[in-house]
Amino acid sequence: MRDAGETFIFPDMTKKQLASATLAMRRKLGARVVLTDDASLEAASFDSSRIAVRPAAVIRPTKREQIGVLLKMANKIGVPVTPRGRGTTLMGSAVPIQGGWVLDLMGLDTIRIDPEAGLAHVQAGANVGAIQDAAAGQGWFYPPDPSSKQYCTIGGNIACNAGGMHGGKYGVTRDFVVALKGYLPTGEFVEWGTATRKFAAGFNLRDLWIGSEGMLGVITDAVLRLIPQPAARWTLLTSFADEVSAFRAARALFAARVQPAICEFLDRYSVQCAEQAMKTTIFPGQPGRPVILIELAGSEAELADAKKAVLAWAEANAAGHREAQTRAEAETLWAVRRKCSGAMFQMGDAKLNEDITVPLGAYEDFAVWLEQLRAKSGLAIPTFGHLADGNLHVNIMYHKAVAKECRAAEKAVLALMKKVVALGGAISGEHGIGLAKTPFLRLQHNAAQIGAMQAVKHALDPKGILNPGKMFEVVEVWKAPRVVASFPWDHK
Repeated sequence: MRDAGETFIFPDMTKKQLASATLAMRRKLGARVVLTDDASLEAASFDSSRIAVRPAAVIRPTKREQIGVLLKMANKIGVPVTPRGRGTTLMGSAVPIQGGWVLDLMGLDTIRIDPEAGLAHVQAGANVGAIQDAAAGQGWFYPPDPSSKQYCTIGGNIACNAGGMHGGKYGVTRDFVVALKGYLPTGEFVEWGTATRKFAAGFNLRDLWIGSEGMLGVITDAVLRLIPQPAARWTLLTSFADEVSAFRAARALFAARVQPAICEFLDRYSVQCAEQAMKTTIFPGQPGRPVILIELAGSEAELADAKKAVLAWAEANAAGHREAQTRAEAETLWAVRRKCSGAMFQMGDAKLNEDITVPLGAYEDFAVWLEQLRAKSGLAIPTFGHLADGNLHVNIMYHKAVAKECRAAEKAVLALMKKVVALGGAISGEHGIGLAKTPFLRLQHNAAQIGAMQAVKHALDPKGILNPGKMFEVVEVWKAPRVVASFPWDHK
């Protein structure tokens, strides 16, 4: 693991001065808030990217006001501050790459549902799954559902504008944020919006914070919009002869104006991994075929008509289909989706997990090109994702100890990003840039666009203390030293 001093970008501050500043902060906030023990520093040194840089201290505030105190001192003397939730991000967004202080927001985790207004008042450290459960208990529904929802925090979701399987019908995190509270990098408290459905008083800086990856401010509180809990759900699993057929069928479904709550795709390689892990064949007589998993949600009347349309579509386009008659049967069908990601490590002990977005009209072309990339690279590249919004998770598998495969993976991920941009897509649909996608940002944005982003960063964070080293500075993360760690959400 690298020490913070090795990568510290504020040359005017020595390690001795940083230690002195940390001690001063500890006196101000208390030993229970400012932690410097080895276990705390180790745990905060890396996220799911497994890139590790040791910070000088971990600050775990118990009160919102403590964050303002921390940021004012950090801004005054030039200490890097990296905001952090659970650390589920795959992009290295929560790695304290420049050392300094890690601001751990897990202790701010209250959830309050307003059942009359259909709003959730939450703090940044609140667990997303817990928010969904609290809303459901009042007859409401919070749709954004990243696969790590039982572990990740709402602050991190907002910072990265997280999506999930419901994105195609309901939208992503941004579509449900009504208002935010928090602190500027200078330590000043701000509120963006109010707990009302409409707000047009001044610039919309709320949306500027959403997806800014903790680089423009620290989110402490959010007001989330809720929708009525769907009265009924229905699940159908369909199989196809090949990936092109599956993508073509998905386009036909959307052209028929059917809007599933969930429309998940797994290519043949993902299905093969899941079947081996489950020790079963999903469709008897059709092993290892691509599948599309559909869930409809709404009123009983809405589902009655939609089910007829989807079943007719399946008969016309799919090689096979299985309908869930009960929620228990639906859970059985969902097992294939839940198993596939973790099971991919039978194809390699490392992967580059890319969350690209492809335009609907380019689906078949992308499927053909991806098969060519597999052949050219010699690597397994299982792919799954959310067809309703074009967000596909392309997993480039390789073995860390095989130099040839490492080089092939580097070339493959660059080729992937170039192809996605050429098709009019996005290099990230829901994970953000962080460290991992810094080599590709300039494929997506020209100099003027990046310059505008940097100008905003400088205006709000003139000393560059908040989550520095991310997004704009190129880091080849596949060459960075990693820690060996396993997370509960790895196999979700």
